[in-house]
Amino acid sequence: MELIQSFSVDHTRIIPGIFLSREDHVGNDMVTTYDIRLKKPNREPVIDVAAMHSLEHIIATFLRNDPDWKDEVIYWGPMGCLTGFYLILKGNRAPGEIYDLMLAAFKSVEDAEVIPGATAVNCGHYLMHNLGMAKWYAAEFADYLEKNADNPAIFEYPKTERLITDDGQQFFDS
Repeated sequence: MELIQSFSVDHTRIIPGIFLSREDHVGNDMVTTYDIRLKKPNREPVIDVAAMHSLEHIIATFLRNDPDWKDEVIYWGPMGCLTGFYLILKGNRAPGEIYDLMLAAFKSVEDAEVIPGATAVNCGHYLMHNLGMAKWYAAEFADYLEKNADNPAIFEYPKTERLITDDGQQFFDS
């Protein structure tokens, strides 16, 4: 079975940032998946589940209401490992081209007074939210993005090295 693209990233070296995860053709259109990584995998505590859920609601609402981007947004949701989010957009922009959007999205959390859609009618687990912690994580990431805006490493995935034999067999580094 072929290893999926997101598993070819060296998670022992990844840092928080905005990364291009994959590009796909859907009909005549290109869609791009971005890895919005808030935490260093396997080295930092993951994002609190309730805060992650709140960030999902707040930022998804922000993205789908942004006049310049709302028609480009396909999906915003958490990673299963709770270290970041996936953003899927129409088109194929470099990660640096969505920097301002991500910075604005995370900064918008500071102004949230309620969590959009956090009702029994609108959400599958409406009691599992934490607005205070969501604000803390969002501020932490926005501050990090601002301090590292000129650091190209926050836009480039560290790839794992793979040895490939003549017959196409892949060996993982150890």
